[in-house]
Amino acid sequence: MPRPGIKWILPGIPISKSPSRRTVPRLRPVSLDDADQIAAIYEPLVRETPVSFELDPPSPAEMTDRIKSITSGHPWLVSEESGVLLAYAYATSFRGRPAYRWSVETTVYVHEGHRGRGLGGQVYRGLLDLSALWGFANAFAGIALPNPGSEALHASLGFTSIGIFPRAGHKLGEWHDVGWWHRPLASSDPPREPAPPPDDQIRALFQP
Repeated sequence: MPRPGIKWILPGIPISKSPSRRTVPRLRPVSLDDADQIAAIYEPLVRETPVSFELDPPSPAEMTDRIKSITSGHPWLVSEESGVLLAYAYATSFRGRPAYRWSVETTVYVHEGHRGRGLGGQVYRGLLDLSALWGFANAFAGIALPNPGSEALHASLGFTSIGIFPRAGHKLGEWHDVGWWHRPLASSDPPREPAPPPDDQIRALFQP
């Protein structure tokens, strides 16, 4: 079912105009043209918080390379309003060995100026729905602790806390535990090979 308050931009789906004065955020697949805005959203999280364990923010050029690499085998969505990216979420390989290929690690980030609007949950729900359509069976998420907001978000989306890696990373002068969360996705058994879903399946799932 479509999610309330979201417009999906997908092949063959018309976008209706909202009667509200406030533009409704729209979800769509990421494009290479988004690299600059995505890098700008991510930069303060890298520089100022332990949310990401990276120490040096990637440049727009490096973010372009990441988009190319990730979208070659996994979904990535952005939330957009009037041409401005508000949030993004993507899935990556959970581990590199072949038997892990039905499991993904998920990531979501929200523009610091647009938090508190439910945008993280909106784009994350879309990612989870789309990941299931791809044929992925499990979503795993690592949360640098403490982060009660992220833990609440994951719980609200059906994730279950499955354990903690103690003192897993050192950043900004202190050690941080990492909490791991799990959510089941597709349930076919035996699983089919993950692959981008046909456009008609996407239209059926996200038709307004």
